[in-house]
Amino acid sequence: MLKIGQMNSLVAERYMEFGFYLNTREEQVLLPNKYVPEGFKLGDRINVFVYTDSEDRPVATTLTPKAMVGDFALLTVKDVNPFGTFFDWGLEKDLLVPKSEQQKPMAVGEKHVVYVSLDEETGRVFGSTRLGRHCSKFSMGQEEGQKVSLLIYGITKLSIQAVIDDECLGILYRNEVFSKVAIGDRITGYVSRIREDGKIDLTLKKPGYQSVAGSANRVLEILEEAGGFVACHDKSTPEEIKRIFSMSKKEFKRTVGALYKKGFIELSDTGIRLKED
Repeated sequence: MLKIGQMNSLVAERYMEFGFYLNTREEQVLLPNKYVPEGFKLGDRINVFVYTDSEDRPVATTLTPKAMVGDFALLTVKDVNPFGTFFDWGLEKDLLVPKSEQQKPMAVGEKHVVYVSLDEETGRVFGSTRLGRHCSKFSMGQEEGQKVSLLIYGITKLSIQAVIDDECLGILYRNEVFSKVAIGDRITGYVSRIREDGKIDLTLKKPGYQSVAGSANRVLEILEEAGGFVACHDKSTPEEIKRIFSMSKKEFKRTVGALYKKGFIELSDTGIRLKED
């Protein structure tokens, strides 16, 4: 059975002047001559991506799209018209995101995270930026403290929206994120809280004291780069601590306390100093 919007391993069954027909006649698909590799012949098997042409007929290509059905990808707008927006997804025929599947108006050159879907009735592959329609808005079995893969798809003044493990949605709070992130970034995060309604809050740090290891390395690296001393301490303002160490004051105090107990640093009223070996 042909898998529209996916890779298929098919056999050349017959040849016409415009290309090879792959698969049996019941589900034959054309591989145009421009995609036929040198030396390809009847009976050979080939891996191709199958989608539909402008007349909704299945067609094969040896090009690999940037995303297939069921995938999320950061794509660039190529054209905008009254019924939808076309995105470059690596094929000659651009991917259409219909107006009804758009979260907001788009412009040529913009980049958006797009979910690639299949209309089962027509066999057409289409895109959507209304991600909540195509993946869950609630936990899919994730647990608090769990390490997860995040795809950033939206950024507002207060929050950063992410797809979790390519299956559900969650948010990071801007005031808890101390590193630069951009739409389309794939990063590692952690589930900080699963709310009563099942929605997920995220963090980029391991919850609780587990985060000290990563934060401690950052503090030690900054101290080394500064020659062993930084004029920052527990009386410093949250803004100063964030500027120097890219972490909250609470995280800073917890991290510095752990490093002090382990004998890595010395503390004074003027700052932090690396202990000499």
